[in-house]
Amino acid sequence: MKKILKALSLSIIGAVVITGCSNGNEQTWSEDYGLSNISFPIEEEGISLKIMTESAPIAPDDPNEKLIYQRLEEQTGVHIEWQNFVGETFAERRNLALATGEMPDAIKNARFSDYELLNYAEDDVIIPLNDLIDNYMPNLQAVLEKAPEYREMMTAPDGNIYAFPWIEELGSNKGSIHSVDNFPWINVEWLDKLGLDMPTTTEELKEVLIAFKDHDPAGDGQTIPMSFMINHGGEDPGFLFGSFGIGDNWGRTIVTNDGEVVLTAAHEDYIDSFNFMSELYEEGLIDVEAFEHDWSVYVAKGQENRYGLYFTWDKANITGMNDRYDLMPPLEGPDGHKNVTRTNGMGFDRSRMVITSANENLELTAKWIDQLYDPYQSVQNNWGTYGDDEQQNIFEWDESSQMLRHLDLEGTPPVELREKTSVGGPLAILDSYYDEFTTMPDDAAWRLNLMEEVMVPHMQAENVLPNIFFSKEELDRISTIEADLFPYIDRKRAEWIINGNVEDEWEAHLVELNRLGYQEWIEIMQNGYDRTTN
Repeated sequence: MKKILKALSLSIIGAVVITGCSNGNEQTWSEDYGLSNISFPIEEEGISLKIMTESAPIAPDDPNEKLIYQRLEEQTGVHIEWQNFVGETFAERRNLALATGEMPDAIKNARFSDYELLNYAEDDVIIPLNDLIDNYMPNLQAVLEKAPEYREMMTAPDGNIYAFPWIEELGSNKGSIHSVDNFPWINVEWLDKLGLDMPTTTEELKEVLIAFKDHDPAGDGQTIPMSFMINHGGEDPGFLFGSFGIGDNWGRTIVTNDGEVVLTAAHEDYIDSFNFMSELYEEGLIDVEAFEHDWSVYVAKGQENRYGLYFTWDKANITGMNDRYDLMPPLEGPDGHKNVTRTNGMGFDRSRMVITSANENLELTAKWIDQLYDPYQSVQNNWGTYGDDEQQNIFEWDESSQMLRHLDLEGTPPVELREKTSVGGPLAILDSYYDEFTTMPDDAAWRLNLMEEVMVPHMQAENVLPNIFFSKEELDRISTIEADLFPYIDRKRAEWIINGNVEDEWEAHLVELNRLGYQEWIEIMQNGYDRTTN
């Protein structure tokens, strides 16, 4: 069987880009160098580690062509032999390497699910990291001392840490950039043209949308009063539901101020929310394609200036960074209720790097990874670097302030430049780093300002569901239940907007939720919340 897997391994290798890696006939992990009490840069020559990674299609095939890695090798004296893969090929090759035992020393940008982490740890494929962190990683220790909540989120139910995380703070608590994904962007150019005020209630919004429809400011019948992408995170219209109660978010889960985990789709506030949405649909105020169009179509209609109101994270992605659209504030519902529902999102990814059980240089590997948590290094790993003479830079180095300052990108999409030059992986950027080690990206600062001024004053929830590390048994039940529960919820959300009938179907809906395992799911979530926060 192993011969078959090895043959499959070689066939995959032949079909993908691999840079500076073993070819299947060599040992896939580094020899034991016998080093201890290591300090950088290492004086010994020929010291290297073999690490598997993933990078963007537009990035160099050889990660060592990136200036960030060149500087890191100079600082540490450690050369990295990369196995570099793009897209879905990475997951296939990663899993195959672990299955055959032909493992690298470590896997960067690992992208393991919690279940995979626990499964590979149980099979002794990846190793616990607790002692390595405590003994060899002062940079990461400093992060966890400043923000101890991350150690809790890194730690599995058995008390072990199996992966190094990615941490990016942009605002905190209610003011976090992740608190609301689906900002509502309204066409203020049309409001001015028609002599309309910014709506402040749901009834006023309805009147504005009717005016957009009747006066057709886009011309030739092209006006779309309101559009969205149902069940699509930042493009979902659930922001409006906060006017009728607890509201909704992409996780369909909120935590009350009493610490109770609630499934939004089981809460009776859903009834008024969908009655309102159904009224808008019946009036012809909602894009008929909102339940089926994809991202490219959604963007195309926005660029044609056809929307009166739409939803997304950043208007620059849909209608451009201009004054035509502005952020609509939260609206009062019929009873005067106003609420901005928080998401459970945060800048944390538990599994950005793992060390395999094949690794014979644990101190060396841990100390190299710890360099990635140095504040200046983390900032560059996340966004890009400075001083590159061959291509555009994200930063400039300010000698007087000893800071990395974000540059004006002069129209270059920041995501594109970041994918070319950054390296991702394990890192930490805390809010305290801004104005000490780096400036905040302009797009993030702009959005955080909107969040603070428009959204935060109306966020009623004090709690969010944290990034809970569930056990394998819990994850088994969660995935089994969610496989049927969430598709059902998504389907009903669309049906109730198009067809109405939410009140008539509500009792039957609650029965169906229970049949699909809703009560067990809530119990697992509540138990996870309680042990993580207490």
